[in-house]
Amino acid sequence: MSNIVDPLVAQIAARIRSERERRRWTLAQAAEASGVSRAMINRIERAESSPTAVVLGKLAAAFEVSVSALLTPAEATGVHRVSDATEWRDPVTGYRRRQITGPRFPADIAEVRLPPGARVPYPAASLAFQREAVWVLDGRLTFHEGDVVHELDPGDSIEVDEPVACVFSNTSDAECRYAIILTRVDRP
Repeated sequence: MSNIVDPLVAQIAARIRSERERRRWTLAQAAEASGVSRAMINRIERAESSPTAVVLGKLAAAFEVSVSALLTPAEATGVHRVSDATEWRDPVTGYRRRQITGPRFPADIAEVRLPPGARVPYPAASLAFQREAVWVLDGRLTFHEGDVVHELDPGDSIEVDEPVACVFSNTSDAECRYAIILTRVDRP
């Protein structure tokens, strides 16, 4: 086993540890709030494991931040060159995510590439503090908004206003590329 740590895995580890420590949560408290095991959070924080999209979604929901906030350095601002972009890859599904905006921009925009056959669920809690729009750029996306299923083609978009469990699914034989746009909202 290599001792070399992927810089993005190390960055994610530091952000998750920082978010947990900022709240003064123990690993057990973070596990209870997120539904992710204490052991898994510990491995992620030590950069021994790269989290899946599902785990990132659960942790982001517990911390009340976007998934992108966990993938982006806190100091990232200004011009974002595609040549400098860091692309995160889900180790299980092959889902790839590239952040378009920095953490200080009022909308969180990310480009996602979902391989054929991939299915990525996010809990309703991940939308408890934000609104989401999904815009399909290439391919076909099957989007589950709670119990409602939407088949989205290139150019189609959907807005999700209420917190509901969502599943991004690619049932086609070609990659699907889409943009996710998130804005923070304060709910009563």
